[in-house]
Amino acid sequence: MNIRQLIKQHRIERLFQQGTFGIEKESQRVYADGSIVTTEHPKTFGNRSFHPYIQTDFAESQLELITPPTKSLEDTMRWLSAIHEVVLRSLPEDEYIFPLSMPAGLPPEEQIKVAQLENPEDVAYREYLVKSYGKYKQMVSGIHYNFQLDPSAVKALFEAQTEEKNLFNFQNNLYLKIAKNFLRYQWILLYLLAATPTVDENYFREGSPLRPQQYVRSLRSSPFGYVNDPEIKVSFDSLEAYVDSLEHWVNSGKLIAEKEFYSNVRLRGAKKARDLLQSGIQYLEFRLFDLNPFAACGLLLEDAKFIHYFILLMAWLEDTADQDAIELGKGRLAEVAWEDPLAQSAYSVEGELVLFEMLEMLEELQADDGIKAIVREKFTQFAEPWKTVCANVVVAIEKAGGYQQLGADIAKGNKLLAFERFYALSAFDNMELSTQALMFDAIQKGLKIEILDERDQFLSLQYGEHLEYVKNGNMTSHDSYISPLIMENKVVTKKVLAKAGFNVPQSMEFNDVQTAVENFPLFDGRAVVIKPKSTNFGLGITIFQQGVQNREDFAKAVEIAFREDKEIMVEDYLIGTEYRFFVLGDKTLAVLLRVPANVIGDGEHTIKQLVAMKNADPLRGDGSRTPLKKIALGDIEELQLKEQGFTPISIPPRDVIVQLRANSNISTGGDSIDMTDQMHESYKQLAVDISKAMGAAVCGVDLIIPDLTKPAQPNLQSWGVIEANFNPMMMMHIFPYAGESRRVTLDVISMLFPELPLYR
Repeated sequence: MNIRQLIKQHRIERLFQQGTFGIEKESQRVYADGSIVTTEHPKTFGNRSFHPYIQTDFAESQLELITPPTKSLEDTMRWLSAIHEVVLRSLPEDEYIFPLSMPAGLPPEEQIKVAQLENPEDVAYREYLVKSYGKYKQMVSGIHYNFQLDPSAVKALFEAQTEEKNLFNFQNNLYLKIAKNFLRYQWILLYLLAATPTVDENYFREGSPLRPQQYVRSLRSSPFGYVNDPEIKVSFDSLEAYVDSLEHWVNSGKLIAEKEFYSNVRLRGAKKARDLLQSGIQYLEFRLFDLNPFAACGLLLEDAKFIHYFILLMAWLEDTADQDAIELGKGRLAEVAWEDPLAQSAYSVEGELVLFEMLEMLEELQADDGIKAIVREKFTQFAEPWKTVCANVVVAIEKAGGYQQLGADIAKGNKLLAFERFYALSAFDNMELSTQALMFDAIQKGLKIEILDERDQFLSLQYGEHLEYVKNGNMTSHDSYISPLIMENKVVTKKVLAKAGFNVPQSMEFNDVQTAVENFPLFDGRAVVIKPKSTNFGLGITIFQQGVQNREDFAKAVEIAFREDKEIMVEDYLIGTEYRFFVLGDKTLAVLLRVPANVIGDGEHTIKQLVAMKNADPLRGDGSRTPLKKIALGDIEELQLKEQGFTPISIPPRDVIVQLRANSNISTGGDSIDMTDQMHESYKQLAVDISKAMGAAVCGVDLIIPDLTKPAQPNLQSWGVIEANFNPMMMMHIFPYAGESRRVTLDVISMLFPELPLYR
């Protein structure tokens, strides 16, 4: 089939470039010196029988990280990055992920435990591999690259041609063409991307085949790597021939199962090869790739894109490799794998010709300039082999003082990098922190995640057939529809709480600035809070703790509140300390003291300079993607400074605390201190009761309490309710400024999926 001609004639260039992608990455867990651990698969990752993202491959020490299928490589790599960060932050402190494919620091074989999976057949299969190949060869790791052509592209190509009358057969033949040509030219990818030039001598059963100081391109793809006996030859002439020949080797006992066939291309779409005759080939799995130690996740996005277009080229080529050409390609792969990585390949001319065809294809497909630049750079590496990944690995090994040492150094660096912004998933950093934290826990515990709307923080979570929808980290089907509507309206909230018998401060509501200001005499000298009727995150709130001193300040505060809403409240200020209670169901999970935005004088810097210095803390940012928010110096802050006799350019004396806000919201620059264990249980129960009055499954309750150690009494002198909040911020409990972390996102997951076993 002449795919190139069909694409050009029917203008389906863009459609042909679409597809679905998935990555499976194997890696060894190691200690700081690069030696492989002998510990069990970490229990914190839950049950491997259902985990969609974190599995084990051959041994308990060998992680397999699996991305969900995505429509873009950018998203695939984002998922791989996120899963990587979850794993690195969840591993024991003294464990790391080895960044190279060939194992180092191998323990005695008897200490290597095959993966203890629930299915006895899976364990038995691994024990068979031990007898056939030994444990060390099974410890080799790599990247499996899964790719499906867009079904619409396959259909469009089918409809554009006239030779094949059946779409089912057309699709099978198209995938077979890609597979056959890939096996013919796979050596090119190995030359450019291989990264296993050496291995520890004890890896080999009968002595190392490497000469002293010898480096090769890919031990993993050589006869000493993860390969079958040369006798095993499976036909790709047709789907029927593939099925028959693969079953022949299994039936003859040369392979214990079809999955023991270690081809660098596998036909995918059914569990058993024979079932492909009914289901058809749905996608291809490419298993050629060494881990790239210079990529934090083992694969660079630019290389993933290069592989994608190389696969498309295999369909684009006019010729289709026959079985003899496939065997030629396998032989060439073995030769190139054993070449000196710092020398030109014996087959460089062929490699250049193929990449030249690839560049022509990109022009005709009107592909993006980015992929063209990537291919041109790869093209130069045939003449300049020192630019290849493997050549750079050799240089790095020599500089580090050894293969294992290089792996150990990179592994430690990768773990440090994963903890650089320990509160975030860097690949999904455009989402709010509470959603990122929930995603972290869901990935760790094995819930299947689908991002329904990234900007709106909307996820679906699934365990088996149980499906739940979550917005903003804790808005779920467990809340009634009316609950957030009540809490959004502060007037209604107060009336509902008062009707239920809870202590609420007295207040008045106003619909316009003029009326509110005219009522200033009612509040003159009184300690009051002026706030919008419907607000969250402390927006538009001004607090006069010392009492309103003049009409102008009162009017200014009223104006600020009306910026956020059409109605405002002027409420009595309650004396005491404000605490945030995080309630889920029948339990208060966390209590937080939120210290209002402030700076401490040093006798040298102005308040404006002190704010800038405090804002330089890397934990401070916009407050949605960082645990703390930068302190502003706006109208509200200037009013607060005026109450204390300061301006932004004042230089406060040493150790004097300057309050920049009276309200203690983290979202307005406050600090968070966990007080869960210190809080009297009576207040925790009050918060639960208030949440129930709101009809909320998850609620943030703000109470003013003069003395948290004394039991609650039924009067405003003992406690008062300031607010009840739907979708309460969770990150300030998970990553408090001071005190114990409370991982409330795990409790949200437990509420949604009580049947899911969680290990904490």
